[in-house]
Amino acid sequence: MSGHSKWAQIKRQKAKNDQARGKLFAKLAREISVAARQGGGYPNFNPRLRTAIDNAKAENMPNENIERAVKRGTGDLPGASYEECTYEGYGPGGAALFLECLTDNQKRTIAEIRHLFDRKGGNLGRDGSVAWMFDRLGQIYVDAAHHDEDALLEAAMMVGASDLRREEDVYVITTGASELHAAQEGLREAGFEIRSAELAMVPKSEVRVEGRAAERLLGMLAALEEHDDVQRVYSNMDVDEAALAAAAS
Repeated sequence: MSGHSKWAQIKRQKAKNDQARGKLFAKLAREISVAARQGGGYPNFNPRLRTAIDNAKAENMPNENIERAVKRGTGDLPGASYEECTYEGYGPGGAALFLECLTDNQKRTIAEIRHLFDRKGGNLGRDGSVAWMFDRLGQIYVDAAHHDEDALLEAAMMVGASDLRREEDVYVITTGASELHAAQEGLREAGFEIRSAELAMVPKSEVRVEGRAAERLLGMLAALEEHDDVQRVYSNMDVDEAALAAAAS
């Protein structure tokens, strides 16, 4: 499992406390609102919205929160209007970082992100400075405890997936970006319960980061993930086990 994937597992564990859960719900609500604003409030006709709602339900986000987020997106309820933006740069040890954000004030967000990069020993770059190191791919996560790997592999091949691997308690199915939503539907029809799905930035290769640089990099990732406007952080890091164990504790 890659260093970034291990970090994702740690994030899922940390999200179990109430404070982290509240922040997660807020970020899920933003994604739902933006999806509803862009493609309408009906999940059956808006694949991005359906995926956002499914991801929220997988995290046990209350239905009333989901409904409010949809209505804020469609304009049926008042609320901030969020814009999508991305930021790129490098963290300690030379690992590339790609951030996806939703913000109602881009000037504020870029100033705060720049400050975080500077404070944590990173360097914020220009658009395109690290994006070329990643592929935009669909990733579908299925609970490994409840599904047979061989059956899932067969179904994944039938829906055009390019890869399936196990990462601790989940199977990760990779698709092309344009095939993500069709693959989700195909897996559901085959009887598989999807934990979550996303269009992810998957690194083409990884950069090994060890020792103190790894600890600083993980601290930087944690700070970025905590920022209200940051939806996702992707990295090409390959971090040593000792640093990951320290971050997990």
